Amino acid sequence: MSLIDWVIGRPLALFEQEGETIGPASGVPILGLDALSSAAYGPEAALTLLLPLGALGLGYIAPITAVIIAILLIVFFSYRQTIAAYPNGGGSYTVAKENLGQLPGLLAGSALALDYVLNVAVGISAGVGALVSAIPSLLPHTLPLCLGTLAFLTLLNLRGLRESGFAFRVPTYLFVGTLGLVIAVGIFRAISAGGHPIAVASPPLVPAATTAVGIWVILRAFASGCTAMTGVEAVSNAVPIFHEPRVALAQRTLTLIILILVALLGGIAYLCGAYQLAATDPGQPGYQSVLSMLTAAVFGRGLMYDVTIGSVVAVLALSANTSFADFPRLCHILAHDRFLPESFAVRGRRLVYTSGILLLSTFAAALLVAFGGITDRLIPLFAIGAFLAFTLSQAGMVQHWRKRSGTHARKSLVVNGIGALATGLTLVVIAVSKFSDGAWVTLLCIPLLILFFRRIHRHYQNVERQIATLTPLPPPETRAPVVVLPAAAWTRVTQHGLSFALRLSKDVHVVQVRTETDDTEILSDNWDLLVCGPARVCGIVEPKLVVLTSDFRQFFKPLIDYILKLEADHPDRDIVVVIPDLVLPHWYENSLHNNRGTFLRTLLRMRCTSRVVIVNTPYHIAASG
Repeated sequence: MSLIDWVIGRPLALFEQEGETIGPASGVPILGLDALSSAAYGPEAALTLLLPLGALGLGYIAPITAVIIAILLIVFFSYRQTIAAYPNGGGSYTVAKENLGQLPGLLAGSALALDYVLNVAVGISAGVGALVSAIPSLLPHTLPLCLGTLAFLTLLNLRGLRESGFAFRVPTYLFVGTLGLVIAVGIFRAISAGGHPIAVASPPLVPAATTAVGIWVILRAFASGCTAMTGVEAVSNAVPIFHEPRVALAQRTLTLIILILVALLGGIAYLCGAYQLAATDPGQPGYQSVLSMLTAAVFGRGLMYDVTIGSVVAVLALSANTSFADFPRLCHILAHDRFLPESFAVRGRRLVYTSGILLLSTFAAALLVAFGGITDRLIPLFAIGAFLAFTLSQAGMVQHWRKRSGTHARKSLVVNGIGALATGLTLVVIAVSKFSDGAWVTLLCIPLLILFFRRIHRHYQNVERQIATLTPLPPPETRAPVVVLPAAAWTRVTQHGLSFALRLSKDVHVVQVRTETDDTEILSDNWDLLVCGPARVCGIVEPKLVVLTSDFRQFFKPLIDYILKLEADHPDRDIVVVIPDLVLPHWYENSLHNNRGTFLRTLLRMRCTSRVVIVNTPYHIAASG
């Protein structure tokens, strides 16, 4: 077994694709981790913005969460409609493009792409944040821990969809079970104590208020808390990864994810008020996550605390897997529509879109490094893309149902219309309240991404326009080409290339470029003995030797100038450049040689016209014993 087979896995054939599909049991871990894990950082993000209100701010977390849950349920019913209407994957890009046009589609695609990248960075940094809150000595190592987690997720996803689903089942259901138990026991104790339970491990005291209650503070807290809704779209974008019946299983998976998320958000919001749990300042000594304080308040810091926080850390870090499942698929669709390079449309050895996975990992790593791995610095950038994608998807579905008739279409139009209105209003609130906190970066990046996509598309259109033809095959060129063979010295490599060149044409030019630093022999010294004599004996036309001297120690310029002159002197003939290549037994040995052939090929493509044809003649070197 090779190293790559051991690390990534054996290559999968196309007929094995059905074996890589999933059901709800794997769908929740693969596509729901983003949404479920947001229960850990969504309420905390809102509480962080309510800190200036002191204890009074805790009274607002429940109504803020209630509004978020209401919007979440509206979006849920809207996306159930989307799944049924687009069984081949109805992500925001597809829905907006087909129903609203190319520009809205690219707007949705750009928003989604940013959302997926930010989800990876936010999820991993939140997971590491939960870890360092439980083990404060790890705080100085936050960034290395984030990057290590990202590398692990990248490798796991390169192994294939099904394997990552199995790997995430245990931490996902352990997270739901342990946090669900904490919430259930906490609510029971709170109700039994008349709404004022006694904490097993007392949380930090709520700081004194530093500002009065204002609509601006509440709106900013609501905007931060809305990050708890991210990831809802993932299932609608990935319907094709389910086995039959795809639509029913995708809807069932989405329902499970939303029900669990609503229970977690509602329970956390209630218990934060009951146990008087305020957020602490992230990135500072003494920081504790809200879930850490909540679990300690309900069960203390014993075994249950360790298991719960361990599952929270695992799920937060692994929540990035939702992006790894959907971002490469989005790149595939964009590449299929010629808005991204063609390589993003090709599946790799494990039937996953390898290029998309690697691109996502690269961007996420850059974000983590730029922001130091601290979650709250990324939150302002996070929700804009998600809610813009939500709004465009729902607006696209409204247009979709307008084209259809019947009672079902009218009911569906109302559902999606309410979804578009709710998410659109929320988007405005988030954009305004978070603009100065960094949301402007997202609002700037989205137009730049659209411009990038359109430039790529314009390039492909230009190429297609220039190469497309319905003209019948013209008669082949009867005149033999002029052949040029660059040669540094008389070696077996040169001999091999010249033998091939002489089979192509009777007009062969062997060109040697000499500089003052060359210590090789001049080919003309033995040219008659080594080449011309044998050619005469064989009855073939002798090749022409051209020795060029470069006073400025340049190899490529004199050679290319000579080829360009030949091209100009023979407008009715092709120029074939035969480049002898030394093929070494080990890839790492290439660095020991000048690799002039590679550079020459690049320069010829850049400087010459289509009449200059490049041919490689590889000469293989055997491995030394």
